[in-house]
Amino acid sequence: MPTAGTVDLTVVVPAYNEEHRLPRTLDAICRYLRSSPGRHAGWELIVVDDGSTDATAAAVREAAAAEPRIRLVGSPSDPGLPAPHGRNHGKGHAVRLGVLASRGGRALVTDADLATPIEELALLHDQLDAGYAAAIGSRAQGDAHVEVRQHPLRKLLGRAGNQVIRAVAVPGVRDTQCGFKLFDGDQARAVFGRSRVDGWGIDVEILRTFHEAKWPVAEVPVRWAHQAGSKVRALDYAGVLLELVRLRARGALRRMRPADRVVVLGYLLVSVWLFKGLWADLGGSYLADSGQDQNQWEWFFAVTAHHVFGLHDPFFTTLQNHPLGVNLMANTAMLGLSVPLAPVTALFGPAVTWALVLTGGLAATAAAWYWLLLKRFVRSRRAAALGGALCAFAPPMISHANAHPNFAVLFMMPLIIDRLLRLCGARVQDGGGQDDGGGTTRRRTVRDGVVLGLLLTYQIFLGEEALLLAAVGLLLFAGGYVAARPPRRSDGLAHPARGLAVAAGVSLLLLAYPLGRQFFGAQSYTSVLHGSTGNSPRALVEFAGRSLAGNPATADALALNRTEQNAFFGWPLAVLTVVVVVWLWRDPRVRGLATVAFGAVLLSLGRTIPVPGTDVTLPGPWRLLHDLPLFESVIESRMAMATVPALGILLALACDRWDGLARPVDSTGRVAADDRALRAVGWAAVAAVLLPIVPTPLATVDRPAVPSFVADGTWRASVPEGRTLVPVPLPDPGRTEALHWQTTAGLGFPLPGGYFNGPYGPDRTGIYGPVPRSTSTLLKEVSRTGQIPDIGPAQRRAARKDLRFWRAGAVVLAPQPGDQALRLTVQRLMGAPGRWIGGVWVWQVHGDTGAGSKAA
Repeated sequence: MPTAGTVDLTVVVPAYNEEHRLPRTLDAICRYLRSSPGRHAGWELIVVDDGSTDATAAAVREAAAAEPRIRLVGSPSDPGLPAPHGRNHGKGHAVRLGVLASRGGRALVTDADLATPIEELALLHDQLDAGYAAAIGSRAQGDAHVEVRQHPLRKLLGRAGNQVIRAVAVPGVRDTQCGFKLFDGDQARAVFGRSRVDGWGIDVEILRTFHEAKWPVAEVPVRWAHQAGSKVRALDYAGVLLELVRLRARGALRRMRPADRVVVLGYLLVSVWLFKGLWADLGGSYLADSGQDQNQWEWFFAVTAHHVFGLHDPFFTTLQNHPLGVNLMANTAMLGLSVPLAPVTALFGPAVTWALVLTGGLAATAAAWYWLLLKRFVRSRRAAALGGALCAFAPPMISHANAHPNFAVLFMMPLIIDRLLRLCGARVQDGGGQDDGGGTTRRRTVRDGVVLGLLLTYQIFLGEEALLLAAVGLLLFAGGYVAARPPRRSDGLAHPARGLAVAAGVSLLLLAYPLGRQFFGAQSYTSVLHGSTGNSPRALVEFAGRSLAGNPATADALALNRTEQNAFFGWPLAVLTVVVVVWLWRDPRVRGLATVAFGAVLLSLGRTIPVPGTDVTLPGPWRLLHDLPLFESVIESRMAMATVPALGILLALACDRWDGLARPVDSTGRVAADDRALRAVGWAAVAAVLLPIVPTPLATVDRPAVPSFVADGTWRASVPEGRTLVPVPLPDPGRTEALHWQTTAGLGFPLPGGYFNGPYGPDRTGIYGPVPRSTSTLLKEVSRTGQIPDIGPAQRRAARKDLRFWRAGAVVLAPQPGDQALRLTVQRLMGAPGRWIGGVWVWQVHGDTGAGSKAA
């Protein structure tokens, strides 16, 4: 056996159920190493058995009997390893074990199928001899020779994955996943000892660590042939991307300073305080200002989890609006969070997911803006912390936090803006923009474009309308900034344009199918018409109802409802903003931000702008956008939300300037007294401005109890499988408690009606809720008036037709105001009295005729 001082090379081969291929692989490696004693005077070959259930270990022991330099590591029967090593952990775990057990001056990691011939090792040695810390085989280099190609789908997934990896983790490396890599032994053992990934993403983690340590890595073109029986499955590509996300998250946490951690923790504590009413009674409390939206959102979370674990269509369901269904992609299902949080929903219920999304989402949004401000705009952490807080907790954000997480949870926006700024600044960052025809500038532009495309794709699954509003805001900023600082060269926009084109291509490729389903699939619609919904000019300077200085009655009179208080910045903040803009006007960024603030506010006033105190109205600029595709569905008052980040960044810039005045003026660390005074005045002014708009905790009420007929599962005796439970009146945007029943019952029964956006009429105009039918309209009117209408043969025929259309299994009436009139109306429609079961009146429906029965 070689000793540590005599081992020049260690070959590590991870193996899982490789009893058939491994003997040939070991024989080929040993023959090659024996044939080159000059290069490989001392070597060892380590096979890591990663919990194989076949005769892999026996095959290795048989080979080791003939060649003592072969070692087996990781077998369940290995006396030097604890029992947990006997199960399959993944490639990363196996390679880590092998490298840490190695003793060679260099360590080669190669796959058990030897898709890259061992003879290619000489090429890798040459690179380490030249001073590289690692040399990796590559199938993507121009001189690589692929003898047997992969299946086209596997090849496509591999290329797409490598593009993403290169863009966000290991820039410059075109093929991270080729299983043939040579490392300096000491550096490899140090890096693998710190690694945490157990799966296929180990290659990315290791190469990223080398990149961060600035250890040079050579990518070497090699021969490669696809081998049948590969252990890589299609879903493993998604697994690598998930591991990549975890890597980036861990890296970000490691780089955070203690002050940054304090700021982020502060944001989280503020969010918990705002939603303390929800957390105090999860499942039993309801946001008082959310209207019917909390029930709707919990239903979205529940149905997404149901689809994830049932492997159902994620973009469509018939559990609501049965039998026509709901186009989930055309609704605010927020799949970007509801899908990854599906395990939370399944384990703890949608009410927990609702509270978690709101609380964590607001904190994450504030933290993302804080990160962007520190990276791109200011040096002062206090200034960044204050600006981040305003961006996330401003009055419009808190208003939407009652009911619209798709407008309140905006942590992706700072990441998108950062990538856009990278694209716009690529010429500066890349040494003046000199392009060598496929050189550094072009590669970075493409990389940033790919990353931007991925960020935009994910944001689409969080909220499309918020992204549209942000795009308008960014265009306004670009206009103001370019007017203040025009490009110095005629081609100054070439790199941003190229990057945006790449981003658009990536997004369209990934979103083609989902957006096709949204705009052309079942239950898609063309637009949702809202009428005139612009902000009142007074709303710009008043305080929100839930702000510290707010008057709910005043705010209610100026907004659609309490979830649409889209301005309400308060007059002090408006005055301070004007002062800051005038003070810092020479800064092109300030001019761009001022353009956003003024332009977005002006657009938010709508198509006609009323002059306060008069009957005069002026034409508003929104009329230029109102009839355009996508914009026709926007509630124009929401454009004021694009002002929020502009105000937050302006505030941060001003505070950073004040903090700059208070920095030491000489080597003694003294600060001029005048500067200290000015700084104190500035911070006092900021405190006075922001204090009135500090949000108060969101009010909650006790939610109605679910009738035991539903909660205890009694409904199963009355609603056959495949049939619907028909609540009275039917659920619609004004009454959604039946959705809460449904989620409580584990989505065991479908519902007719509901709260969603769907098509109406031959033009497929978008409406809220289901298309009205005779019986649903009649019951809704009875609920509204308390009057029992005349019920004759025509009404009964219509009821039978509607029940047949809804595939009704049972009609259910819960106690509610006016329930006596509703009960008698349903009794006359059904031709029989209902039964009182589990706290509700029940009429069971038999067969396809819609006929009722006395008993249920």
